[in-house]
Amino acid sequence: MPNLALLGGKPVRSEMFAHDNSIGEEEKQAVIRVLESGNLSQYVGSWNKDFFGGPFVRQFEKNWAESSGAEFSIAVNSNTSGLYACIGACDIGPGDEVIVSPYTMTAGAIAPLIYGAVPVFADIEEDTFCLDPKSIEANITPRTKAILVVHICGHPTEMDEVMSIAKKHNLKVIEDCAQSPMSTYKGRKVGTIGDAGIFSLNYHKHIHTGEGGMITTNDPVIAEKVQLIRNHGEAVVEGKKTKDIYNTFGFNYRMTEMEAAVGIEQLKKMPELIEKRISNANYLSKILGELPGIIPPVVKEGCRHVYYQQTFKFKKDIVGVARNTFVDAVKAELPLMKLRESTPIMGVGFAPPLYLQPIYQQRLHKCSFNCPRYDGQVSYEKGLCPVTERMYYEEVFTHEYMRPCFSKRDLETVINAYEKVYQNLDELKEYEAKNTVTV
Repeated sequence: MPNLALLGGKPVRSEMFAHDNSIGEEEKQAVIRVLESGNLSQYVGSWNKDFFGGPFVRQFEKNWAESSGAEFSIAVNSNTSGLYACIGACDIGPGDEVIVSPYTMTAGAIAPLIYGAVPVFADIEEDTFCLDPKSIEANITPRTKAILVVHICGHPTEMDEVMSIAKKHNLKVIEDCAQSPMSTYKGRKVGTIGDAGIFSLNYHKHIHTGEGGMITTNDPVIAEKVQLIRNHGEAVVEGKKTKDIYNTFGFNYRMTEMEAAVGIEQLKKMPELIEKRISNANYLSKILGELPGIIPPVVKEGCRHVYYQQTFKFKKDIVGVARNTFVDAVKAELPLMKLRESTPIMGVGFAPPLYLQPIYQQRLHKCSFNCPRYDGQVSYEKGLCPVTERMYYEEVFTHEYMRPCFSKRDLETVINAYEKVYQNLDELKEYEAKNTVTV
């Protein structure tokens, strides 16, 4: 009779993990205050005092600026909207190129396309999975106007090198901080090092407002442009007497008063929630990192990793089975998380290389790739970013068992699942040999 749950044995645990819910009475009362006010959103798409939103939005922005150390914070309805707004605020347009990461959520590469620019993919570092400064430098051309770095999984990018490259080539730097609030690089908080930073507040981030985002900057010009792009700027620039109106045609990227009210309360909880993530992740890294062939996340000197998820590397030649087989075996030993049944919290690869998506393979965005003002030659061929492809197809696996809701008992359960798979590797090797399809 098999021991491993993947093969029909009894799993280590069958009781589902608790839902990671940081919403409490404080958020409920804050929403009630908004409902009682009668103003669920107070934005007006013309030049008057309510162009900047209602009292809860403005208070949330003020609190975020104080927390982040940025001079300006601008609330938006998603991190994606924030990315688009920042690209526009940095005067990116047709004929321009933006260096982007291939190993992230798709919006990071789509953002330049929104303004008719071309995304150019640089490769990642194989320890942090953030953009490799050497690859950034190698991909800069006379058409490059900005670098969009992603502090992926909670670890900051090597920002000193990035900023040095940007200064050398007169480039803007946009920081995608969706997965890294309160992450620090050599004593500086991410989102305040480059020209602008963007944070995510959707439901599976460190704190959330359901959906939502926040932009930070110390540049008053970028702050003003982001505010115009957020709220129908083309209808406002005349009354506001704005002279530089490039890219200030506006969208509706506005955050509601209810979301802002929730955000104000969530922001108070963020330090404690992140400390619990770090504590849980450190414990798991210490124990699981002792297993042969499992390499825990790297934390570079002077950096603070805030663990959106915990990202490991797997060495097949040491373990003796393929990464996917191993992860399937561990997952089978553990239950799902309540309210996350459709999105398992352990997986392989993390993010497929974005340049392999049809939009890039088929050059489907005519205003960018086929723009008369664009005279570059950009490649999206397989093999473009070898480190990214190796991490995705062979080495990286992730889990979210370090979330704040996981107790010490839960963590021990997770460790037991890994250890059980190691204790039954012969059984797993035999299973893999029987189920491997040869071509």
